[in-house]
Amino acid sequence: MPQRTDIEFTADGQVTLRGLLFLPDGPGPHPAITMAHGYAGTIHHKIEKFAGAFAEDGFAVLLHDHRNFGTSDGEVRQDIDPWQQLADWRRAISYLESRPEVDPLRIGIWGTSYAGGHAIVLGATDRRLRCVVAQVPTISGYEQSLRRVPPEGAAALEELFAGTERAELRGEPPHYQAVVSNDPSIPASYRDQDAIDFYLQPLPDGLWENKVTVRSTRAARMYEPGVWIGRVSPTPLLMVVAGNDTVTPTDLALAAYERALEPKRLEIVPGGHFDPYESQFPRAADAARAWFRDHLTRSGPGARTTDTPARSTAPGP
Repeated sequence: MPQRTDIEFTADGQVTLRGLLFLPDGPGPHPAITMAHGYAGTIHHKIEKFAGAFAEDGFAVLLHDHRNFGTSDGEVRQDIDPWQQLADWRRAISYLESRPEVDPLRIGIWGTSYAGGHAIVLGATDRRLRCVVAQVPTISGYEQSLRRVPPEGAAALEELFAGTERAELRGEPPHYQAVVSNDPSIPASYRDQDAIDFYLQPLPDGLWENKVTVRSTRAARMYEPGVWIGRVSPTPLLMVVAGNDTVTPTDLALAAYERALEPKRLEIVPGGHFDPYESQFPRAADAARAWFRDHLTRSGPGARTTDTPARSTAPGP
């Protein structure tokens, strides 16, 4: 069985990020996968079992909580800045490279939902990554918000944003809303029952609260990972898309996949946004494992051996 170890590393010289490192049996250095959780969640929101499955396949796996969430440090708690999360994730890649058990030239990335969008952006901008798996990824915060917020609710949401900005100017702490609620009188990110069941699943005490800052919602509406998808190539990209996804809508994901360049692969699983964590877990995990085997093992078509220098093909940062 893979060995599981609690780890921590410093993201920017001030904030400590924490998570889990799974190491497979046998001598290294091993190919490795870096992973993180989605919007307003933690690594305990059905992510650990993906890490365990990958480690059983012979991969070292680093799974970290984003700053302000779970076991990681950071203030304001339950606050999300996607660009800060991307910067922190680059530091996680560097930490993984530094581990003696890891082959630094064979590192892939797996992200889901909001972090699936992060995986696309990082795949396009960090050529240390040898392959990308984006599961039910955020493609367009703007387009998602148009579908999630009815027209009659747009004015109230904008006033909520404006009121939060004014309050912070007065020195008040950031305002919060619920992550999930079925009460229409309570501002919340998600209202569907499957989202409520997912976020309110039993978790270790003290690791998660059903709240997220209002400014996180504004940032999410401004976040456009799909802009980067054509730049992931030549890094191989696997997209795992749910056929009836209303959270990160299926049609947006499929249109983004069409814009991606080769090498790429699409895996469509039945169900909605949260089914890859539950009923469709075997299919989603198997597709990712096969992709990582193809592109991170020495015999795979996209693999590099440790004596082959990595070369960046990125046109920019």
